[in-house]
Parts: sequence; structure tokens; C-alpha cells
Amino acid sequence: MPAVFLNGNPESGAIWDLLRAELAREDVVSLSPPGFGAPIPDGFGCTMPDYRDWLIAELAELGEPVDLVGHDLGGAFTAVVAMARPDLLRTWASDALGVFDPDYVWHHLAQQWQTPGVGEDSVAELLGGTLEERTEAMAARVTDRPVAARLAAAQGPETSRAILTFYRSAVQPFMADLGQGLSAAAARPGLALVATDDHLGGPQDMHRRSATRAGAQVAPLDGAGHWWMVQDPVRSARVLTSFWAEQADS
Repeated sequence: MPAVFLNGNPESGAIWDLLRAELAREDVVSLSPPGFGAPIPDGFGCTMPDYRDWLIAELAELGEPVDLVGHDLGGAFTAVVAMARPDLLRTWASDALGVFDPDYVWHHLAQQWQTPGVGEDSVAELLGGTLEERTEAMAARVTDRPVAARLAAAQGPETSRAILTFYRSAVQPFMADLGQGLSAAAARPGLALVATDDHLGGPQDMHRRSATRAGAQVAPLDGAGHWWMVQDPVRSARVLTSFWAEQADS
């Protein structure tokens, strides 16, 4: 029964490297969504249904229920699969439940990406430049340069395409409408990871409201930001390990 970690934007599976090193278990798999650390297959549309179906297929191929952990967009994909195919999961954990709240407003960068012309300029600024320049830019965000270098190396034109296509397909009330199905995720034990200094996914009360609708526990990560798994991998691993152990004992 593996643990499957799913990264977000503009990342790759390297975002989990420090956390994975703190886990006692060895049955750990990192999956990168197409465009975010993995190639975009022919015909793949980079919309929520595309990512949902891709993740369902990847999990089904593993052949047994998994402990699924998702961050950022990966956290949103995790929740959507928990709603649609709970049979593929033993447990699920997401730091992005706030985006399904009826009152959630996409963050400033997302709104830029959703705007023709402005979005193209924004991703060019975010992902342009040399590998060294992208590394420095990511290091300023994730605060660990070796991880930042691995993330920067995975960024490219497909990342830009995935960003623009996904966010333009998810203009509100798209996410709020998806959130109407959150109660289906309660079929499997869920964990809402709430990094208190991360505001991209909405205020803490939105995360908590969505967690209640999904029947999920809430794990506050006090003082942690958007890249909590890099900022404090020891605490992050401890929170997840405790959650998994609770389910094993239940």
C-alpha cells in the first residue's frame, strides 16, 4: 500500500525530496502531473477532467489503495479523485481544500494567468531566463537551493502551456461547483493540511469549511508557508506519519 505524493505548479516531484527523506516507510512514489514535472501526452488537454482521469489511471495501475498526498494543484487533483474514485485510496491528504469553498477567489497570479496577454507575459517572467536565473527565483520561494535547482530544471514551455490552459479552464465558479461534491470524499479518511502562512488557497476558514464538508481531519501547520514540505520536512513527515498510523489502527 504505497504512499503517493503529487506536486503542484510550477514544480516537479523534487518538491517532496526533503520530506521523503524523513519518512520511515520506503513504499513511496512521486507522481508529477503532465506539464508540471512530466511531459504532456499527445491529446492531453490540461483541464481538471484531464488531470482527474490521468491520476485515476496512474493510481489504478498501482493495483492497490494508496495513501495519496497532494500539494497546490496536486492537492486539488487529490481532492477531486477522492470525490470520484475513493476506492483507489486508503487515505488522502491535501493542502488545497480552500479552493473548493464557495467564496474562494483565485489568487493574484492565477487571475493574471486567466487573462489573455497578461497571462502569457506573466508565465514568461515566471519561467523565462536561464536555468541559473530560474534556480535563483525558485530558491527565493522554496528556501532550499538544491531543491530549487531540481525544480527549475523541470520547468519549460510545457509548464507554461499547462499553467495557462488549466487556470483558464478553472475560472470561478468552476472550483466552487466542484466543491459541491466534497461530501463524497468522506468515503475515505482525509486530512486537510493547513499551512497558516500560505494564503494562495484562501483563508484558513475556507480550508476548514471544506474539510468539514469532506469529512477530513484538520492538521494546522502553524507558521508554515506554501512550501511547508521544504520549510519543515521533519514536522511535515511527523504529521503525515501520525495520520497514517491512526488509520492503520482503526
